[in-house]
Amino acid sequence: METILRIEAEAHSRLARIGIPPALAWGFLGLLLFMIGDGVESGYLSPYLSLHGVSPRDVAWIFTAYGLAVAVAGWLSGALCDAWGPRRVITIGLTAWVIFQLAFLTFGLASHSVPVLLVTYGLRGFGYPLFAFSFLVWITVVARPERLASAMGWFWFAFTGGLPTLGSIVASWCVPHVGPVATFWIALGLVIAGGLAMLIGVREPRGRKRLVAQEEKPVQALLSTITLLWRKPKTAAGCIVRTINTAPEFAFLVFLPGFFMNTVGFTLVEWLRLLSAIFTSNIIWNLLFGLIGDRFGWRKTVAWGGGLGCAISTLALYYVPFLHHNYLAALAVGVLYGATLAGYVPLSALMPSLAPEEKGASLSLLNLGAGASVWVGPALVGLLMKPLGMPGMMWVFAGLYLASGVLALTLTLPSEQRQQ
Repeated sequence: METILRIEAEAHSRLARIGIPPALAWGFLGLLLFMIGDGVESGYLSPYLSLHGVSPRDVAWIFTAYGLAVAVAGWLSGALCDAWGPRRVITIGLTAWVIFQLAFLTFGLASHSVPVLLVTYGLRGFGYPLFAFSFLVWITVVARPERLASAMGWFWFAFTGGLPTLGSIVASWCVPHVGPVATFWIALGLVIAGGLAMLIGVREPRGRKRLVAQEEKPVQALLSTITLLWRKPKTAAGCIVRTINTAPEFAFLVFLPGFFMNTVGFTLVEWLRLLSAIFTSNIIWNLLFGLIGDRFGWRKTVAWGGGLGCAISTLALYYVPFLHHNYLAALAVGVLYGATLAGYVPLSALMPSLAPEEKGASLSLLNLGAGASVWVGPALVGLLMKPLGMPGMMWVFAGLYLASGVLALTLTLPSEQRQQ
């Protein structure tokens, strides 16, 4: 018995040293499995719909509807965690994902009707933010403040490890062997497995309780999120930075498959492996930028590593493959983009620190930005692709990344303001 306890203590110590709160270890595994299932479709849903008669513009709006639901759910997640506790909201997110995925597979894909696809796939967007971002709130409650950016690095490691990195790898194997529709059902099984791993494996007690005073109602918690925008304007700026962070990423999922397959000449499998390379790089650098942010400063890391880095790598992601039509060159710039995309990781530690007495509300704004990026990116494609074309879109996204870097430099913490 003493040996078992000693082994457990050593394992907990190792987890704590690398930034993982030991009490939440199973949650990170559950998040990874859930996001693998959620990310299976990310690289092939757009070409699959196009192959079955859905126009590129309609594909963009289907993704936009999904993104709007993600944005709303992301905003709700922090406030609901304050009022109900993270575990309960995670359960709601898992249930919503499963129900609407079944509706999407049964009615949407079977009919190939754009309105049905818009509704069923759009409503499924409520699932993953309530699941994943509620776990993010749970982390901020449990993690030690001096290791918060490192813990956030592990969160984004698991998140992007699944969506779309390992999800795309699963798709690249399953689609040729079992077909695209069966692959959607495999994704459903992975999501259920991840949800059960988190809900059964994590027994940390604070996640079962509401995070605000008992007398505060859910509506009050939501209103506090809204009023925080002008009570602490820097949280609004952080929300905008977070939106810009991944808006191009979700836009790329709409039009980059066509660019790489039709213009550059890669196959679907090569495109899916390129997508996996981008986010394999991203998950590695999520950990590294978490450590870098804790050491060299969260704000500077976001501005230079994220904003400036992504502006450069976005342009390279278009011009290098377009000019050279070389798969290795495309892989190289994809890896660079994935690395610089991770430069925004310290923002997840920075946001709750901008309003330390209202962590749930500030994380709701962070999650609102994350969710908004899912529809802002595809919406920009729907609005601007026709007048600007592919090169113009890439320059728009590079400009947005530069703007986010400038904005990130203004996100000084309360302690820094007092020192100044």
